[in-house]
Amino acid sequence: MTKIHGPLDDGARKTTGEALQTAVVDLIDLSLTAKQCHWNVTGRSFRSVHLQLDELVDVARKHTDVLAERAVAIGVNPDGRSSKVAGDSKVPQADPGYLQDDKVIALITDVLNGLVARFRERVDATAEADPVSQDQLIAASEELEQQHWMFEAMR
Repeated sequence: MTKIHGPLDDGARKTTGEALQTAVVDLIDLSLTAKQCHWNVTGRSFRSVHLQLDELVDVARKHTDVLAERAVAIGVNPDGRSSKVAGDSKVPQADPGYLQDDKVIALITDVLNGLVARFRERVDATAEADPVSQDQLIAASEELEQQHWMFEAMR
């Protein structure tokens, strides 16, 4: 079996791998939470919230793939299994059933606020360990912060 070693030393690989793995978990659960809200949102702002949630899912899925593939490139196996995501996620969950648009906006704004803070910590943690991964985390952070602004502006 082929093992990928990547360009990093063991310490940098550990630090960077942890940052990438936790980011992948956050982004997978963000996409699931946003889709749950997308399917069940109701209210006067239904259409705009419904469409904005799809945009958020696209952002989350894009960066999940980029960061998971970066993990493999440095010799770390990403774990996106449902049991891993369920066990490690820090993303607050939506209630089951129909969701009023203002509650969805508040939830997603809070979810993104937490994600943005954790992504900024990951950016700091990878500054010396792996600037390439840091750049990818910065790119994800930029789009997550933009999404946070979009949802916050709807409040």
